[in-house]
Amino acid sequence: MHIVDGALSNPVVIGGAIAAAGGIALGRRSLDLDRIPTAGVLSAAFFVASLIHVPIGPSSVHLILNGLAGLLLGWAAFPALFVGLLLQAVFFGFGGLTVLGVNTVNIALPAVLAWLIFGRLIGRGTPVQGAIWGAMGGAFAIAATTGLVALSLALSGDEFLPAAKLVFFAHIPVMVIEAVLTGFAVLLARKVKPELFVKKVAA
Repeated sequence: MHIVDGALSNPVVIGGAIAAAGGIALGRRSLDLDRIPTAGVLSAAFFVASLIHVPIGPSSVHLILNGLAGLLLGWAAFPALFVGLLLQAVFFGFGGLTVLGVNTVNIALPAVLAWLIFGRLIGRGTPVQGAIWGAMGGAFAIAATTGLVALSLALSGDEFLPAAKLVFFAHIPVMVIEAVLTGFAVLLARKVKPELFVKKVAA
């Protein structure tokens, strides 16, 4: 899901950098002291999960957990995921520094959208009902991320259209896995620390 340096056109890279800066600024405003530990844990979880790549044809896929990050952090998912992407680019060469903005938007924006759409629903009803909404949020975040990655590639030239289509279809199994993982994580959180979602609804 990481787009590498040199794969995108300059307008896409510049636009992604500007959008990422705006998202990070909004995220920092909502990142209070109570959420910093959660942001740190989710940033670390994203960092580790997305290091494990599974080859599929000429491409590879990996877990992202951006849906879970968004559901727990809201806009604060932007700086949390940005830190994970920055460390991956610096230490492991995943993605790259010039496309860091685009990669941040492609992964963090769907996280925020998942929170906006499903966040309020998770705090309502029984923990099981919340887990179902959480699973839908996890799958949605992956689908939206693949869509944004495909759009980034498509906007950079027609030669990237086959790769854009491959990105989406290769990540269908990841959508299912992330739905299950996010659903169980939400179920556990609703039972152990339900105020996480109550606070997010009130924020």
